[in-house]
Order: sequence, then C-alpha cells, then structure tokens
Amino acid sequence: MNNAQTLKKFACFCVFFMALIGGIVGLSATYRYYMKALYPTHHADLVLAAAEEYKIEPSLIYAVIHTESHFDSAAVSPANAKGLMQLTDDTFRWALTRSGEGSKYSAQDIFQPSINIRTGVYVLSLFREQFKETDTALAAYNAGQGRAEDWLKNPLYSADGVHLHTIPYPETEQYIQRVLTAQKRYQRIYHIA
Repeated sequence: MNNAQTLKKFACFCVFFMALIGGIVGLSATYRYYMKALYPTHHADLVLAAAEEYKIEPSLIYAVIHTESHFDSAAVSPANAKGLMQLTDDTFRWALTRSGEGSKYSAQDIFQPSINIRTGVYVLSLFREQFKETDTALAAYNAGQGRAEDWLKNPLYSADGVHLHTIPYPETEQYIQRVLTAQKRYQRIYHIA
C-alpha cells in the first residue's frame, strides 16, 4: 500500500470518527433536551425561595410538583386537592393558620403558584421536622399526617417508630417511589441538591 492510499484510509477513518463523535454529542444533547422537557423547572424563582426559607431541597420540591400536578397550577385531583402541590382546602387552611397567615389569603388563592408552592413546602417542612425521614414525610404528605403517625405506632409497619418498613396503602407507596425517582432525575439533570 502506498502513502496516498494510507493517507486516504486515514482521512476516511478521521471523517468516520468525527461523524461518530458528532452523532454521540448530538444524541447526548437531544437526550438532555428531552429529559429537561420531561422534568421541567417551571416557577424556579418560587421553588428556590421556598427551598431556602424552609430548608427543603429544590430537587424534592420539583419532584413533588412533578408528581402531584405535572406543573399544572389549575390541577384539581379526584380528592379535591388543588394547585401545583395539590393541597386540600383543609391542609391549606391548617398550614396558613399554623404559619400565622390564616387571614391573609382566600380559598381561591390556593391556585396561585406563589402561595401554593410556599404553603406546600411549608407543609412538607413540618412533616419532615415531625417525622425526620423524607419517606415518612412524603407518606404524611400523600396519605395524611394522622395516618403516618398511626403507621409508625403499628409494629406491622414500623419496627422502631421512626422508619416505615411497610406502607399499607399501595398508592402511597407508589407515590413515594415516584417522588424519589423524580428527585434523583432532577438532581442528575440539573445538578442541584
């Protein structure tokens, strides 16, 4: 083989290699774009402010919003939970009363992203403070504080009164897994806590 043929084969190899690298980079960029579309960070200023105020990881807040409402501020569940973080009227009023802001807002304010996110994160922070474990705080957020307390007292569900080894509601167990999976994806995609 002469030098011209060797040079031609080397040039073909370089073009092929560069096309391969370009394709991989293109696929990687497409994948990142696709994942960001699936896991958006709408209302980032509100999420970050609430995260800072209540010491809750932004990735967890995004994951709860993603799981609860898929960022639909007008969402209403079959259980009549409302807004981005899917708060019931009772939970909304309880949180506002507890925070000292009970008279500040009307029932319709539950749909306002700034109020819904701040109140939902406040509730989540109260549950995390009470239950210590994120899994149990999420169980309380989904199934109710009283149920989570009862489960921790029951040896069928908790061996130590702190950790839930079994959750009797499949919906709540699936909810926790969906939130934690979404949280990991938010952490990986956006490199956030």
